[in-house]
Amino acid sequence: MTSDGDKRYQRAMRMLGEHGQEHLLKFYGELSEGERSRLLGQIEAIDFSQMDRLIETYVRNKPVFEVPANLEPAPFFAMTPDEKTRTQYGAGYEVAKAAGAKLLREGKVAAMVVAGGSGTRLGWNGPKGTYPAGPVSGKPLFELFAEQIRGAMKKFGATIAWYVMTSPANHAETQAFFRKHDHFGLNEADVFFFVQGTMPAIGLDGKLLLETKGSLALSADGHGGSLKALYRSGAIADMKKRGVTTISYFQVDNPMVKIFDTLFLGLHATERSRMSSKMISKEFGKEKLGNFCLIDGKLTVVEYSDLPDELAEQRLANGRLRFEAGSPAIHLLEVGFVEQLNAGGELALPFHRADKKVSCVNPAPGSGAAITIQPDKPNGVKLEQFVFDALPLCERTMILQTDRAEEIAFIKNAEGDDSPATSKRVQSERAARWLEAAGVKVARKPDGTADAVIELSALTALCACDLKNVKLPGRIEAGAKVVI
Repeated sequence: MTSDGDKRYQRAMRMLGEHGQEHLLKFYGELSEGERSRLLGQIEAIDFSQMDRLIETYVRNKPVFEVPANLEPAPFFAMTPDEKTRTQYGAGYEVAKAAGAKLLREGKVAAMVVAGGSGTRLGWNGPKGTYPAGPVSGKPLFELFAEQIRGAMKKFGATIAWYVMTSPANHAETQAFFRKHDHFGLNEADVFFFVQGTMPAIGLDGKLLLETKGSLALSADGHGGSLKALYRSGAIADMKKRGVTTISYFQVDNPMVKIFDTLFLGLHATERSRMSSKMISKEFGKEKLGNFCLIDGKLTVVEYSDLPDELAEQRLANGRLRFEAGSPAIHLLEVGFVEQLNAGGELALPFHRADKKVSCVNPAPGSGAAITIQPDKPNGVKLEQFVFDALPLCERTMILQTDRAEEIAFIKNAEGDDSPATSKRVQSERAARWLEAAGVKVARKPDGTADAVIELSALTALCACDLKNVKLPGRIEAGAKVVI
């Protein structure tokens, strides 16, 4: 009688034979039962009909982005409303802010963080969300976001659910970290963990790569894959049960992101947008940010590497960049729109090709023995989906300008720009400005920067205006390190 393992093996071999990928089971006979089951599970999870299409489109034929003749800069709502906008939304966007606050009070907004990465580039051994990011306290990124959620629940009197996207590599460790810290004061039932999907790495010859004899070379399917993972994990169904209509999407590397911006939420709602984005004004033409553009009237993000220098550097009569709007990966999405994107069984977003050096094992020429390859140049292709590719699929979209000094403090690199040092400095400077606006005297250096390190908890204030009802010190002395 044939065992279940034998039947699975035979089915897998037939499938692989039909698609020219038999080599994936080359070392099957050398594996333990557990390793065999794991490898068969990885193979069974692949839609090989889709994989054949992807290999033909993205591997055998390398897509080349061609700049369309009708490429135009995308319009956006400025931080200060113009005359037309003031008529509709008020001189200080009061109407939109009220609409956003109403959404929060009614419990219709959920937070979603993309946190599948590790802190390897920072020299940190653990999920990136566990990295200490508080300027004084050293609170981890996850705790800083949790404080925003708790602060918003208190301010708006509603329960807010938090959806945390992990990866297969850090899922268990992330959950354990939350348990260790009692979910940072949040109700465990209101924190929903879900795992990002993976895609096999593909050799330049169209063959899927093995990382080891018993495992495919797999990598994350991109931040766009988070929308598929949301749907397949049951997170979208959970949101609908809670009455959530709008998802506040952000990435784990920005501790200053305003998760619950009433202006952003209000404009999104009143403009009837299905997906909205924030933009920051680029500091120079080729800054490494995606560019918000219009192609055939559809909002599209063109990667900085794809925007020709002559367009990237174009300037208007007032000296500002013509293609000014850069993407810091802050979005709002309607729950129904995410459902729509998944309606066909596959996420309706294109893939992007990245040529990578992929460590792998191959049979040695002339024998069945395995050889390990540590390439010194790209030998494979990784395919990813990007969340911003959902924008041109929307019936209605909206972009709001935000001030990078108020909302951007990336932690991406160990040193230099977007490093822990720069992030903590930016966080501290924002806290100093908010305190000074509330009447606190902050010691400053001759160059104008704060002569103190200040951490302002989101439990104290979500915005500068929240400080008017807070008891504050009269002065922050030079050299002080303060948590308020």
